[in-house]
Amino acid sequence: MQVNKDGRDWRIGTADDVGWIAGHTTAGVSVTTAIPPAFDAYATTYQADDATAAAYEHALVEHLTTHTRDQPWWLAYLDTGAHDVVFPHAPRVFLYWNWPYVLVQAGPEQALTWRTGGHMRHGRGALPDLFFPADRSWLVSALWDDTWTCVGGPAPLIHALQRDPVANAREVQPDEDALPPGLVRE
Repeated sequence: MQVNKDGRDWRIGTADDVGWIAGHTTAGVSVTTAIPPAFDAYATTYQADDATAAAYEHALVEHLTTHTRDQPWWLAYLDTGAHDVVFPHAPRVFLYWNWPYVLVQAGPEQALTWRTGGHMRHGRGALPDLFFPADRSWLVSALWDDTWTCVGGPAPLIHALQRDPVANAREVQPDEDALPPGLVRE
């Protein structure tokens, strides 16, 4: 299926496009609750109080783009009923605990600009709730009830995120509690 936005058609994803995620995460408090245990390194990241949503999201996307060859990205917007899913009439794919997502193939520019109604994490920002490149070399996922975001990918990407104070990332091990210091579970 295709949907039109910004004067062009965009491919809507199916369960096959996220089959590598569905059923491959583990329930609990570790990063592998959001990210399958298939990556070299993992991190959690969140917008610090001294950074704007735009600065934080641009820093995150800039690092992802730098560590990714030119290719489409899959952007997924969780349908909570209260947050912008960009394409409200598009079919859904289901992940995690049968949560409905709108999945569309686009790119980093769209990841930063399409969502205008904010997201779950404090209602600010434009980023999708889950996104990854076509080659699946990394995955970014923020679960419905978390105020932070989990990332899995190559070690150089995770280390670059760690070094950037605006990206505000910390490396975690797959079996480690993903909760960033200073944050609480809701």
